[in-house]
Amino acid sequence: MDAGGGVRRRAREDDGSLLARVAQGDTTALNEIYARYGGPLFSFLFRLSGDRGTAEEILQDTLLAVWRSAGSFQKRSSVSTWLFGVARRQAHNRLRGVPPPVAAEPYDDLDPMPGPEELAVSGDRVQAALVRLPLPQREVVVLAFLNDLSHQEIAEVLGIPVGTVKSRLHHARATLRGCLDERMA
Repeated sequence: MDAGGGVRRRAREDDGSLLARVAQGDTTALNEIYARYGGPLFSFLFRLSGDRGTAEEILQDTLLAVWRSAGSFQKRSSVSTWLFGVARRQAHNRLRGVPPPVAAEPYDDLDPMPGPEELAVSGDRVQAALVRLPLPQREVVVLAFLNDLSHQEIAEVLGIPVGTVKSRLHHARATLRGCLDERMA
């Protein structure tokens, strides 16, 4: 548009600058954050809650929390890791002490081409087994296999040591294996 980049610069704006604009009250920047991360955050929240409606509500709570706390982002992690941390806190606030409901179908239009991990975990048997995991194990599985976060990134999102991430993944795999073996018998 203009010689300085104008609209084109904003179209390619990095996440940190976008979050700084959110902190200044720019709703367009919040919409861009939603456009970039709404799908992955919804998927994460759906897998934690097991219910589409609950996941939608938590996503709304997450965006409100991002709006209110964007100025507290200190660049100690990536924006995406920080966003998953905000979403996780909102999910814990909502789900604390509430058993997960029976799994529903996630949005069909969020990601038109789901990856192999999403296809593998989206099956009814696997989803039913996933919602039976304790929340700490479920969130590690979802972050690792559906959101493709590294052990270090998961540790940052959850505020736990990397060793704890590995331990939770190990126990979650064993539990999932047992649930799936039980259902196949």
